[in-house]
Amino acid sequence: MVEADKLTKRYGPFTAVEDVSFTVGEGEILGFIGPNGAGKTTTMRILTGFLPATEGRAVVAGFDVFEDPMEVKRRVGYLPETPPLYRELTVEDYLGFVAELRGVPRGERLKRIGDVMERVGLRGWERRILGSLSKGYRQRVGLAQ
Repeated sequence: MVEADKLTKRYGPFTAVEDVSFTVGEGEILGFIGPNGAGKTTTMRILTGFLPATEGRAVVAGFDVFEDPMEVKRRVGYLPETPPLYRELTVEDYLGFVAELRGVPRGERLKRIGDVMERVGLRGWERRILGSLSKGYRQRVGLAQ
């Protein structure tokens, strides 16, 4: 379940998102449609705990996005169009870094990285530098994390 209540995001005098409210129940699907600059990405970044709102309240899976953003991030998969990656790392090193940040036990990391690489079609790309990958393969890495 996702609840947004009067979300607002301002950057100085510019208001990117103003007074957005909605509820998405379990099993429901919501899509954001609108012109460039309408605040779709900003709203998603707020709801996923990557950006604080100026005003309002957001709850995802029962957790307040602003009070417990790490719990929200543990439960939500969010893939922006251009995933934020460390472009100088290899695919395997980056996924290992992310696994460590997420608290995956050291003894389980290689197996879990291998499993997720298999699932998203990255087998054979382990030693490639992220910055050398096509946009599509960088998105696969973003999905794998």
